[in-house]
Amino acid sequence: MRIIAGEFRSRKLEAPAGMATRPTSDRLRETLFNVLAPRIVGATFLDLYAGSGAVGIEALSRGATSVVFVERAPAALAAMRTNLDRLGVKAGFRIHSGSVGGWRRKASGGATAFDLVFLDPPYEAGEEYASTLGWLGGGAAGLLAEGALVIAEHRSRAGREERLEEQYGCLKRTRVLEQGDAALSFYCTCGAADARGRLAPTS
Repeated sequence: MRIIAGEFRSRKLEAPAGMATRPTSDRLRETLFNVLAPRIVGATFLDLYAGSGAVGIEALSRGATSVVFVERAPAALAAMRTNLDRLGVKAGFRIHSGSVGGWRRKASGGATAFDLVFLDPPYEAGEEYASTLGWLGGGAAGLLAEGALVIAEHRSRAGREERLEEQYGCLKRTRVLEQGDAALSFYCTCGAADARGRLAPTS
C-alpha cells in the first residue's frame, strides 16, 4: 500500500499480517478521495474500523485538520502506529484502541462534529453496517457537521453486494461507486441531500 497524494505522496504503508484485516486498496482509496477532494482540506475525519489507518492517513496527507481512528485488532493497531510514526505524524489525530461500539458509547456526549465519516467493517459483519449507520443517522446525528458526508465500503454487486439500506434515519444514500468486488456508498444528511440534489445516480 502507498499514500496516493498530498504531503506524504508515494510513501509506503504497512498492512497488518494475516487475513483478519482487509485494507482498502490503493485504487479504491484513489476513487474515494477523487470524490472527497473538494471537501478534504480543513475537514474533521472519522475513520471507523480503521485497520492500518490507510484511509485516515490519506486524509491527513491531503489536508484534513484532524482524524479520529477507531480500531480494536492488535495487529492492525500496531501497523497503524508504525505507519504514523514512519511518516513523522505527531499531531492532528487520536486513536481509540477498542471496538466501534465502545467508542460510540464514549462519543455520544462528545463535542467533535465530523465533516467526513468513513466506515469499513468486515464485509460479513452486516450487523455492524446496520448498527453504525443507524446510529450515525439517529442518536449520533449531533456528531455530524452541517453537510457531512458518510461513506461505507462494502461488497459490490460483482462480489455479492452488501444489502445496505437507502436511508438510515437522517442519512440518505446519494451515490454508489463500484470497483471490482468492492463498492462505496455515500450518504448525506437528508436535508443536505434534498437541498443539493443527488450527487450522482445510484448504480
